[in-house]
Amino acid sequence: MALVMVIEDEEALALLLKYNLEKEGYEVLWESRGSKALAEIEKNCPSVILLDWMLPEMSGVEICRLIRSKPDIKNIPVIMLTAKGEEEDKVKGLSAGADDYVTKPFSVPELMARVKTNLRRAPELVQHKEFVFEDIRMDLVEKKVFRGENYIHLGPTEFRLLRMLMETPGRVFSRETLLKTVWGDNIYVESRTVDVHIRRLRKSLNQYGPDYIRTVRATGYSIDTAPGDGGEEEGETPE
Repeated sequence: MALVMVIEDEEALALLLKYNLEKEGYEVLWESRGSKALAEIEKNCPSVILLDWMLPEMSGVEICRLIRSKPDIKNIPVIMLTAKGEEEDKVKGLSAGADDYVTKPFSVPELMARVKTNLRRAPELVQHKEFVFEDIRMDLVEKKVFRGENYIHLGPTEFRLLRMLMETPGRVFSRETLLKTVWGDNIYVESRTVDVHIRRLRKSLNQYGPDYIRTVRATGYSIDTAPGDGGEEEGETPE
């Protein structure tokens, strides 16, 4: 099932799009704030993005430029939705990296057809994306993790944590960064919650191979072949 991300601050229009997209069989995510949209795109890796031109805090054109600057998401098709209909505005949107451009008010059937067209054009990289580190493989389309030939069952939070670590092997992520990206800005959880889920992730992965999750004491976590500072962070209580 393809995932369509709708980035639109008009709630009535967003709900209309969500209804029609789900009727076509797509999974839909909706984000209304431009400042949060990029993190959600990186976290969820949608198959196509419907992006409003005028958004609070950050414009759709700016978001589109940022999408095209990031290797892991730069190939995701972007359809710009805008009330701007002048030719120079269309050129500006397309120059920022948009694949298609729809002017409001638009025909819903026409927009659905454009979504299907852009999904067909999408590179195989987007449709069958995966991350690989040593013998660990993440299928981001099927939401599955394998170690060698062994399927690893992970909860949604552990899956998101592993994905973040595997996107940039060797990079050390602080608890605060992991909390903000994996749990989101609007959900309050204590920083030690990260330790609990890292322990669960380790337990699942290490059934079939060595521990590649590196603990950097008092700093955070990474996925790396280099030795860490131990399997447990300061203050962790073993299960």
